Amino acid sequence: MNERILIVEDEEALRMTLSDRLRSEGYEIETAADGAAGLQKATEQAYDLVLLDVMLPRKSGLDVCKDIRAAGMAVPILMLTAKGQNVDKIVGLKIGADDYVTKPFDTTELLARIEALLRRASAYASTRPAVQKLGDLQIDIPGTMVKRDGERVALSAREFQLLRYLLEHRNTTMSRANILKDVWGYSSDTFTRTVDVHVASLRQKIETDPKQPKFILTVPGLGYKLAA
Repeated sequence: MNERILIVEDEEALRMTLSDRLRSEGYEIETAADGAAGLQKATEQAYDLVLLDVMLPRKSGLDVCKDIRAAGMAVPILMLTAKGQNVDKIVGLKIGADDYVTKPFDTTELLARIEALLRRASAYASTRPAVQKLGDLQIDIPGTMVKRDGERVALSAREFQLLRYLLEHRNTTMSRANILKDVWGYSSDTFTRTVDVHVASLRQKIETDPKQPKFILTVPGLGYKLAA
């Protein structure tokens, strides 16, 4: 296994508990106790996943997530939040988080979420190399990078996976349930709102006019389609 995970959590007991459990599962673990230190580590070192608390001293988890994405890094980010309101979860997804777990959480569920994110990231990274074009966008599949006119478009890991999935099924209407299952690995009765949030965020980044998209189209009552 040996995937590297960065845990950014200010609660020492939880940080130690998570570190010990994840190490016992075969992961290499680094930790940070505040947002500023977490951001520095996340942007200066290579990690396979960042486990990021929302409420952190010095710099909030939401700001850390936003800055990681602004730096053009597509590392999967799994957020830990003690807030149960949907609006907080949606904000996290909109700024580039790939998934979230609400405290208090079951460790088994957390491990499953981590494994799903790592598995998806690995699966997409191991596919055959290809650079695809979508309008004025260049999509570098092996490099997990999108550029417009030579400038990098900062996508989260999940946004990139979603875009790649839609590219692979271009001109085909994909239901939210299928997208959720194939990209997130979730069953169709959980987190369906997640698909809509990520599609909206992706449109903001790749469409000239997100309100009148020409690439990612909504098919009313069915799902989404990427128009070639």
